[in-house]
Amino acid sequence: MAKRGNRVQVILECTEHKGSGKPGTSRYITTKNKKNTPDRLEVKKFNPILKKMTVHKEIK
Repeated sequence: MAKRGNRVQVILECTEHKGSGKPGTSRYITTKNKKNTPDRLEVKKFNPILKKMTVHKEIK
């Protein structure tokens, strides 16, 4: 039997992109341990459309 872990896949979406008016979205897929971090993730990542580092928050 396969072992069930605490790691889940999450999608990170840029917070500044919606207000910029530019088309497209900046999203990243990563994993997190839901036991250690039950709240939503916030990470600074590079947004290639805006060409700068922005805060990406977990969606869904």
